[in-house]
Amino acid sequence: MVRGGRQFHWHNRGYRCFDEFLASLASRKRKTVRKERLEALADGISIEHVRGAEITEAHWDAFFDFYMDTGGRKWGRPYLNRRFFSELGRRVADRCLLVMARRSGRHIAGALNLIGGDCLYGRYWGAIEHHPCLHFEVCYYQAIEWAIASGMSRVEAGAQGDHKLARGYEPVATFSSHWIADPGFARAVDRFLTEERAHIEQERQMLAEFLPFRKSVAAEDA
Repeated sequence: MVRGGRQFHWHNRGYRCFDEFLASLASRKRKTVRKERLEALADGISIEHVRGAEITEAHWDAFFDFYMDTGGRKWGRPYLNRRFFSELGRRVADRCLLVMARRSGRHIAGALNLIGGDCLYGRYWGAIEHHPCLHFEVCYYQAIEWAIASGMSRVEAGAQGDHKLARGYEPVATFSSHWIADPGFARAVDRFLTEERAHIEQERQMLAEFLPFRKSVAAEDA
């Protein structure tokens, strides 16, 4: 049985730099992105990318604080412990990209991305200080810049958050396959999945109407 889903992905259409990506957006959306990026760094905040051997235990200490803050506020019970991040760094540091925000000599926010063959997977984010638009900068715009510079074909930003649409992340259909041994239970689940897939596809098409791209770009994709 196939279960349908939906995530938000940013697609690299051969952009050579972030400004080329901006040029694909409608004028009003382009101005909004530029404004958000300026606001995110307005309080003397700087951004750094840390990868591989550059990632230290101090980076993981800081990021774990960010993770716990977000988990405590949104999920109620963060499920990863501090040791997990050290093990991640020890085993696959070359596949980890930390985007860290620093202010007044200390890290105040960060996002953890995992690097695939041609894709950047955004996974966790957190902050110990609130600053307007910092979330958008650290999680979305920095990921796009890094993907363009690294020749990645896309950034996968997960399933939640319709606000990603305005930042150029598009609703994409996903799926998973399942087998249930009990025939009666399987029939009930299959009926539900059939209805759910139709609903999810309808929602995905509706969300796609709110993408920020210029009409000519949207027409080319169609």
